[in-house]
Amino acid sequence: MSTSAVAALLTAVAVCVGDAVARSFPLGPRTRSVNDLGNQFVPFHAHLWDLLHGRARGGVLLNWQSGYGTSFLPDLGTYLTSPLSVLVGLFPREDIDLAVYVITVLKMAAAGAAMAWLLLTLHRGAGLRWMAAVLAASYALCGWSVIEATYNTMWLDGLIAFPLLCLVGEWVRRGRRPVLGPVVVAVAWTANFYTAYMATLGAALVVVLRLLLDEETGVRDRFRVLVRAAATALLGIALAAPVLLPVFLGSKHAYPGMTSEFRPAGWADVLARTLPATYSFATPALFLGTGALLLACALLFHRGVPRRERRWWTALTVLVAVSFQWEPTHLAWHVFATPNGSPYRQTFVLAGILVIAAWMCVAHAWPGGRALLAGTGVLAVIALGAATSDLVTGWSFPLFLAGLAAAGGGLVLARRSPRQRQRYVVVAAVLLSGALVAQAAATTAYTDRRRLARLDDYPAWGADHRARAAAVAEADGWPRYRTDPGHEQFTGNDPMLVGGEGGGYYSSHTPDVLTRTMSALGAGWTSRGRNVQSLDNPVTDAIFSVGARVRSAATGAAPRVVRTAEVLPLVTVRPRGPELRFGDSPFRNQELLLGSRVYGEPVDGVCPAGTDVFLWAPDHAGTARLGDGEPVRLIGRPPKRRAPMTLLGTSDGPASRITFTGRAPSAWSAGCLDRGKLAAAVARLRSTAAVSVDVRDNGVRAELPPGSTGTAVLAAPRIAGWSCNGSPAGRHLGLVAVPLDGRTTVVDCSFRPPGLRAGTAVGGAALLVLVLVGVLPAARRRARGTVRACERQRTATKTSPAQHPLVAP
Repeated sequence: MSTSAVAALLTAVAVCVGDAVARSFPLGPRTRSVNDLGNQFVPFHAHLWDLLHGRARGGVLLNWQSGYGTSFLPDLGTYLTSPLSVLVGLFPREDIDLAVYVITVLKMAAAGAAMAWLLLTLHRGAGLRWMAAVLAASYALCGWSVIEATYNTMWLDGLIAFPLLCLVGEWVRRGRRPVLGPVVVAVAWTANFYTAYMATLGAALVVVLRLLLDEETGVRDRFRVLVRAAATALLGIALAAPVLLPVFLGSKHAYPGMTSEFRPAGWADVLARTLPATYSFATPALFLGTGALLLACALLFHRGVPRRERRWWTALTVLVAVSFQWEPTHLAWHVFATPNGSPYRQTFVLAGILVIAAWMCVAHAWPGGRALLAGTGVLAVIALGAATSDLVTGWSFPLFLAGLAAAGGGLVLARRSPRQRQRYVVVAAVLLSGALVAQAAATTAYTDRRRLARLDDYPAWGADHRARAAAVAEADGWPRYRTDPGHEQFTGNDPMLVGGEGGGYYSSHTPDVLTRTMSALGAGWTSRGRNVQSLDNPVTDAIFSVGARVRSAATGAAPRVVRTAEVLPLVTVRPRGPELRFGDSPFRNQELLLGSRVYGEPVDGVCPAGTDVFLWAPDHAGTARLGDGEPVRLIGRPPKRRAPMTLLGTSDGPASRITFTGRAPSAWSAGCLDRGKLAAAVARLRSTAAVSVDVRDNGVRAELPPGSTGTAVLAAPRIAGWSCNGSPAGRHLGLVAVPLDGRTTVVDCSFRPPGLRAGTAVGGAALLVLVLVGVLPAARRRARGTVRACERQRTATKTSPAQHPLVAP
């Protein structure tokens, strides 16, 4: 078995054992879908499954299922462009959670395999392939991987990218693989640009250090290597431009997220995170396995390694660690913006550099007793510094000491004389790999349970999902009308998970116009506005052509489909008039977009009998009720959460007053919806609406009644990228709009994500350069070969006996 395969196997075994001990899905009954894993990544992979099997509403550019129509390429490039993501298509759709788990484990295993390849490229280390496998697995099982990236699956592409980009640096340094190098860079940046950026910075540091240590290379040659390395990186990034530019511009058009101020973690907590079985959200997950840490700490004292090499690798490790704690370098690591959530997302780069340092400690020669004792002393200092941290658990020091004893014993056995080494090498390998697997599995199990206790969690696909998906499929009427999977949601992306075409959507690229438009209409949201929730309201259902809506009272209850008798098509026509703007009242805003007054105001706090009473109390956290009706729960906790406009019931007259549990909200209002007026308003819009609508994967074509004037409105948010009838689309209260002059009978709108055209041009130019890089050297070699052949033939002709003047013909 190859070294890379052994590293991958050790990684997969440790992760699976840890999940089994924690009884985490799929090796136990506990869900593993916490935070964005359940809320974003599983639904996005479900949508990718639908795309691969031709079942998605929309295509690669446009997603008709979420947010009433939103750009999909930025989401694809952020979450799904890893080469391993397409494996989701091999699983049954109901096993989407299992598919994401398998992809996660495969990514970790691939990172271990890539690191093993890198270590043996940096130094062959004769007879040490098994040690390279153990150290590579240590990298793949680092704390950042098993604690943080395991539920942020796209980050794991950065874990794979770092050793691969270091390999590209080695190829550049040695003048090899000029075509494959940019391709690897392009794949890394396409898979996940965010962690690829960090991996590129780390690989650049490794390349620079390798050049400094290469005493046979002159200053001028070193400069040439750096130029070639920069050109290789830029060419690879340019190849990825068709994905990168739309992702970048998608972020620019997104609703602003939370802004954070960097606060460096205390050093005691930083040191504590090097130990097994610790958990924290705001500190770097530096666990690496005691064996790798021991070797990295012993490097400086190992006299079998050249002095410059051990000093420089130790210095690089320390400098990178310190850079995590200084705000300017922290910002440089994170693309000059402190991230929302974990502020140490670059930790995997330090883990990789530590593993390389550990490899350098053994690749030249096994460290002696003096070096191992000194390394143990450094670990002792780290442990003493960590002892005061509250992050240390009851398992941390026992696992640390047991791993230190096993790793130290294995290294002592491994350094025996060659005659004795064969006898003990198996025992040494078992001790070192066993210590790593045990510590990593224990850390995985501990953090699996801690995450469930501290983070939001979401159920794996089960009976409730199947029932909701079946109800949505039964009510399907796309594109005549939308079917919303309901406000009672499993995740923030239920339309992608269970089907339908709803208003719910959660992404890093949630458009600013979507959040602001839906907020003006009374929708609720979480995640500070980036997780827009479906608004269960008959007025907005009419506006957005929602003809069926699924409702489910509680978990385990059979879902119920509510249908609308008269449904508006996706394209309607509004009369001419002055430009409209939303105000403060969501009731008035809904009427503006509908074009008719349908809400009355309560008189003395009471709505007229027979009207539906809707409450708007966006900041209220508690319950409200109408008269003696059932209490309705509202969850509004600004600035993170906003409660939606909510139906309390039908008014019975004076007895139907609104009451709140506990303290009433400081600001609230109520609207009295007249269903008769709403039906009349819908009928008026239908009389002038499009007579036919054809929906494509990336656009809409609608035929209008002859002589239509005013504004044609597409029931989709006016996100950047829409064009209609050959011109950029207009805007009508946040929706796509086209002005009509009385002669226009067809509205043809198409969507192209911003940056796609420019990115394609840049990528095409980069591809041409790459082809030239591959073809020109081969052409030169052929030309030189042809010239040499001609010279040889000319020489042979001149010396031929038949041509010699002294030889008779």
